[in-house]
Amino acid sequence: MKNMNWMANYTGESDFILVGIFSQSNHPALLCVVIFVVFLMALTGNAVLILLIHFDAHLHTPMYFFISQLSLMDVMYISITVPKMLIDQIMGISNISAPECGMQMFLYVTLAGSECFLLATMAYDRYMAICHPLHYPVLMNHRLCLLLASGCWFLGSVDGFMLTPITMTFPFCRSREIHHFFCEVPAVMKLSCSDTSLYETVMYLCCVLMLLIPVTVISSSYYFILLTIHRMNLAEGQKKAFATCSSHMTVVILFYGAAVYTYMLPTSYHTSEKDMIVSVFYTILTPGLNPLIYSLRNKNVMGALKKMLNVGPVFQETIK
Repeated sequence: MKNMNWMANYTGESDFILVGIFSQSNHPALLCVVIFVVFLMALTGNAVLILLIHFDAHLHTPMYFFISQLSLMDVMYISITVPKMLIDQIMGISNISAPECGMQMFLYVTLAGSECFLLATMAYDRYMAICHPLHYPVLMNHRLCLLLASGCWFLGSVDGFMLTPITMTFPFCRSREIHHFFCEVPAVMKLSCSDTSLYETVMYLCCVLMLLIPVTVISSSYYFILLTIHRMNLAEGQKKAFATCSSHMTVVILFYGAAVYTYMLPTSYHTSEKDMIVSVFYTILTPGLNPLIYSLRNKNVMGALKKMLNVGPVFQETIK
């Protein structure tokens, strides 16, 4: 019951102070503009990708369904950190209340965990499509896709419900300055004056499990995919398979690399400056890069985009 009421327990106490990345910059105004532009690009790119996949019948396949789920996660991912960071910089505010901090932490951990499992699901989907093409439409039906996506969201929320209440119920009797631009679990844990070694060990094991299962699925899927590609006699088939998988592998390397650094490397490897740089990379840059990775290198998505852009002129000609 204590863990479930952490918001009530902290209401009325002193707020946390987010030091943020702007205090580390020699040109905070320029950095603010750059982050705002990247934020708009990420929102626009992911929103356009979601709309294309929803409205174009040629993109109503399991692969694009999972890409739309990834885009949805990225939109939410970047929206829980960047808007507050930019508004605080413009307004000259750096405070965040404990309930707001806890909610931000919960949403962030949930989305990160969900994306972790979704990337594994996408690798499994590519395995089924390339290694079992004849049975693919039957095995990866719409019901199974919905079930897999729901499972990713559920497992991510379990991670959020586990880590957030425990983190926020530790007593914070040191400085309440969070040397980060949002309430990330390791950054908040540094403020606790109690012994958190057991919790940090449990959290480490939890993160290892959260990464080990998806990485095993991804590694196994791509092992069999590479074997299948090697056996292909058609160069066109090999090229198409590599193109399909390379986009996903790029996203996997970007996301898991940052996750391993943040949650699995010993504290001796961490500094506040390094942690913020890595966090900027996977909370701001990666959501902006994902739409480019999945659209510019994908003929079907580019074809759907051209078709959508041509709707306006065609409609005008029809009226005339």
